[in-house]
Amino acid sequence: MAKITPKTKPVKKPAPKAKPAASKKKSPVKSAERDNLAKELKSLIPKLDEEGLAFLVKQAQVHLYNMQVDALNKTIVKDEERKKTSPVKRKIKGGGFNEIKMSESGSSYYIVYGNESMIFNNDEMTTLVKIAFSEGTELEVRERLYNWLSAERGDLLYTASIGSKFDDKLKELVFLLKDNFKLKK
Repeated sequence: MAKITPKTKPVKKPAPKAKPAASKKKSPVKSAERDNLAKELKSLIPKLDEEGLAFLVKQAQVHLYNMQVDALNKTIVKDEERKKTSPVKRKIKGGGFNEIKMSESGSSYYIVYGNESMIFNNDEMTTLVKIAFSEGTELEVRERLYNWLSAERGDLLYTASIGSKFDDKLKELVFLLKDNFKLKK
């Protein structure tokens, strides 16, 4: 049988080149090295059996996974460094419940909110401390505190702009009371 050859040779169209990602610009030296390695790997493929190719594919997948992990780790490190260098948000002095002071005579206490002080007598302070240390959930304690303040000392609620038992400023007040007093049994 005679071999038929076409008069024109089929022209191989070059594969469309993948556009490099804008964020990953490689230096010409690295891309040339990569190209050389790729050519060498392509020349070795025909010499490998199926088992060898399967091994290379598996190794390539493992290496790609490791590259992704390295990239994530670098991102995490950069994020932590950014958090360390970013300014820390601190409470502005003069905001919130700052402290509880005892008067010089010891007969009353001052609860300081922002730049304002509100005076409480011993009985009132004892009641507030008992409420702060009372049993129940945090919300139940805040509710008791809010109810007592609204009935007896609305001036504190007004000064601190506390509108309900859900206000986080009540948490601050409970913490301040627990931090400054101990309840004797």
